[in-house]
Amino acid sequence: MCMTGAAKAQYTMSGKIEYERKINLQAQMAEMDDNDFIQKMKSQLPKFIMSYFDMIFDTGQSIYKPGREIENQFKMFGGGPASENIVHTDFTAQKVNALKTVYESKFYVQDTMRVMDWVEKEDIRTIAGYKCHKAVGRICDSVYVVAFYTEDIMVAGGPELFGGLPGMILEFAVPRLHTTWTATKVEPYVPKPEDFTVPEKGKKVTEKELYESVKESFKAWGKMAPRNIWWTVL
Repeated sequence: MCMTGAAKAQYTMSGKIEYERKINLQAQMAEMDDNDFIQKMKSQLPKFIMSYFDMIFDTGQSIYKPGREIENQFKMFGGGPASENIVHTDFTAQKVNALKTVYESKFYVQDTMRVMDWVEKEDIRTIAGYKCHKAVGRICDSVYVVAFYTEDIMVAGGPELFGGLPGMILEFAVPRLHTTWTATKVEPYVPKPEDFTVPEKGKKVTEKELYESVKESFKAWGKMAPRNIWWTVL
């Protein structure tokens, strides 16, 4: 969802962002092997499912976690991919701590901040009242991602483990997952130290170790294996 209107002429140093994550289920199903079961499933599923995530931030750190729930909405098996992720980023120490749930398994990721080779583009749009610039990058070597970030929020963060741009990412898309994250609002908020706590549950791994672990686990999933890996390493 792209918010239109005049961009705010201000600099934001701390606050709370709500992201709406939108998954195009019908587009995902269209990539599966076509058979009677898939056709029946498609007829029963909504085109999109939405979920919400909150990010609390200041110039030193941020935390991204599940937000408000939508009543009476179709829920995917297990709540959907990456629906329980909690990601804490320490911009000062350049480190991340993330709790990730992968089906029945939990992983506690401890690593340095992800470094991406972002390529700036000329596109500009207004999101949640902020002027945003476009940048593109890749994960897993070949998975194209698109970000729109604002220099008016002076924090190099974003949803999940993404960041490293000259401002906060307010819209993010992974076309091959048919999924977008869009900021619906940015509110004033002064974080408290306890806001940035991540439960230390699950197997402790680095980002690379997590990738290798799920790559091995999903070997038998055939065409579905790459998508599950991409969801896990977001």
